[in-house]
Amino acid sequence: MSPMDPGAVDQAAVAARWRARGFSCGLWTDPPGQVWANYVHDVDELVMVVEGEVEFEIEGRRHRPSPGEELLIPARARHTVRNVGRTESRWLYGYAHS
Repeated sequence: MSPMDPGAVDQAAVAARWRARGFSCGLWTDPPGQVWANYVHDVDELVMVVEGEVEFEIEGRRHRPSPGEELLIPARARHTVRNVGRTESRWLYGYAHS
């Protein structure tokens, strides 16, 4: 999926697209400096930044998607999420239905 203009993420449309692909969709909010380290899930996960600067490290490779850019975290991939900006970040996440 191509990046969109900041603030232009239509969360309801993203949720509908993800549901059609077999994923849930929720919104997560993190304060500046928040780090979620070394997570592993048994199913694929989709993420999309809505607002802020978020870094996703997947199996040692760092990604800094723009708002509206979708990123897939494969099942069983070790990953860390960091709010690297100076403001609150908001991002969508969804898990594949098993």
